[in-house]
Amino acid sequence: MSLVETLVELIDVPSVTGDEDALCTILADRFSGAYAVQRIGNSLVVGRPEPGERFFALYGHLDTVPVQGDPKARVEDDRVVGLGATDMKAGVSVMIGLLEDVTLDADAALVCVFYAGEEGPAAGNEMESVLDGAPWLIDAALSIVLEPTDLNLEMGCNGVLNATVVFRGKSAHSARPWLGENAVTKAGAWLKKLDDLEPELVDIDGLEYREVFSVTKANGGIANNIIPPEFTVNLNHRFPPIYSIEEAEARLRDLTAEADEVVITDRAPAGGVVPEHPEVRRLESIAATGRNAKQGWTDVARLTARGAVAVNYGPGLVAQAHQVGEYVPIEHLNTSYAVLKRFLSGAVGPA
Repeated sequence: MSLVETLVELIDVPSVTGDEDALCTILADRFSGAYAVQRIGNSLVVGRPEPGERFFALYGHLDTVPVQGDPKARVEDDRVVGLGATDMKAGVSVMIGLLEDVTLDADAALVCVFYAGEEGPAAGNEMESVLDGAPWLIDAALSIVLEPTDLNLEMGCNGVLNATVVFRGKSAHSARPWLGENAVTKAGAWLKKLDDLEPELVDIDGLEYREVFSVTKANGGIANNIIPPEFTVNLNHRFPPIYSIEEAEARLRDLTAEADEVVITDRAPAGGVVPEHPEVRRLESIAATGRNAKQGWTDVARLTARGAVAVNYGPGLVAQAHQVGEYVPIEHLNTSYAVLKRFLSGAVGPA
């Protein structure tokens, strides 16, 4: 089966976060008998090296964001369109192709991890359960997360915090607003400060990360004739690998000092940067492409937090992730497949 055919099949099995069971079962059945398969929740570890055997580990999440537009797969000229095409069923299709390639002359054992819950809250991400259930995965010579990277090698990743920021006032009749305190307008100066805030650039080994704070949701008000007594926003903080979660939280709390209450609701660490590792340099030489900072969050963070050597490299356009009409160029599938096959064979430099 071609990479395109595999990707079309994957897209047409719904797997919005929390609904990965069907796709996980299909893949478990597909590989059982050919590989050791360990199921952990709705996640799979396919392959198991012998004790002490050198191996590489590839990672891809099975879930997608919620449906926008037409979720079904279709092939249009040079691209595959459909929900999760870029993020990240393209990467999953490449992993499946490598597992099933009978011509693959691997220099080390291959293990592929298909996991659930990446697109939802950090607490629901099954990567932690997978690493707890198969702790030997951390010993891979290199772990590669096949998130979309525009075919670039992307190092580390920003961490992420989400916080509920609360401004409180006092309700009153809107005809007599002076008898109350408007929580929405109370927050106005703070919102303006955020609107004026520029991304902070952080250089790590020549890689440029951006620290950003974004309001992503807002809620306030009871009725059209009532002064709102409470206004809440979700503040999303993306922080570079120079900060721990604790340091990032302190920075967020400094920024929200004017608020009446701040509750951290979701947190995930930044991913470690390993630019000079020999396997990273070898992958870079084969891909023959740029080396960038990963602005978005990926499970490279969970892997490096446990001591693994991990990077991001995969098919897909970063700008297409979570878009209506999401697509992936077919050439991305072919190129990333060829790069990873050559890497797994032990080669150095582009073909």
